[in-house]
Amino acid sequence: MAMKPCPCGYYGDPEKECRCTPQMIVRYRSKISGPLMDRIDIHIAVPAVKYREISSETGGEKSDSVRDRVIKAREIQLERLKPHGLYCNARLSQKQIKSYCVRDDDAESLLESAFRRLGLSARAYTRILKVARTIADIEASEIIRPVHISEAIQYRMLDRAI
Repeated sequence: MAMKPCPCGYYGDPEKECRCTPQMIVRYRSKISGPLMDRIDIHIAVPAVKYREISSETGGEKSDSVRDRVIKAREIQLERLKPHGLYCNARLSQKQIKSYCVRDDDAESLLESAFRRLGLSARAYTRILKVARTIADIEASEIIRPVHISEAIQYRMLDRAI
């Protein structure tokens, strides 16, 4: 699923100025219901790519190394969830979230603070935990740490106020 950040498409763009009022942005985003947005695990802004970045000979991280990390994380999830007949963290039940999304005290405090400050729903809370569990798996961490919670919260951009 994809959508522009606002009617003109430039809200948050570092190069072009948005012409929309806050009310226009709220009205535009309200066309997609909150309960539907809650069911989407990750929502992020994807900025326009500059010509220099596209045409550059040097790139970012190699696809092979990203693929290797993803494969290892998937193997961790498969092993952990095999007894339940599951294959990924996105399928965790509430009971399994309590068992497998163990976090340290600092991560718990951060999540609680974000929950209150951003007015997150219960569904957004569980989505954040599942994504944080996956981020921790990518780092081969048994425990969900604040850095994992923080990154997962960043992937919920549409839960934040305009």
